[in-house]
Amino acid sequence: MRKRGFEIAKGWEDKDIHLPVRKTAHSAGYDIECAEETVVPKFVPGCNPTLIPTGIKAYMGDDEVLYLYNRSSNPKKKGLVLANSVGVVDADYYGNPDNDGHIMFAFYNIKEEDITIKKGEAIGQGVFAPYLVVDGDNATGTRKGGFGSTDKK
Repeated sequence: MRKRGFEIAKGWEDKDIHLPVRKTAHSAGYDIECAEETVVPKFVPGCNPTLIPTGIKAYMGDDEVLYLYNRSSNPKKKGLVLANSVGVVDADYYGNPDNDGHIMFAFYNIKEEDITIKKGEAIGQGVFAPYLVVDGDNATGTRKGGFGSTDKK
């Protein structure tokens, strides 16, 4: 029986995507790679973050979440910071009709020059975790889309 894991997202099957792996026995995070060469422009006030494709999606239990974290070396070495500090991938994001649950990292580049991330470079890590709900929670909504869709009406 499947509990949690990663798969190649639709449209990325023939793109030589590597599924995330942990590098040591006691690592919490699964290293996630960039799926295609992407340029992250230097930060200019008012600019949007650059979405970095990974080519993967994640399945998990209904009471679990996948947190997306930046690599600790990214801010110093590459000037990359996550636009949302921590990404949250909900269980119902998997297989959604908009993008099949394709996971992307939203980065700003705080260096003074554009940064190129090469295909196959580790850009972040994913950590699976359970979550709790409050007494009286009665959430019944159904996800209707992909990236940023939980606030769509």
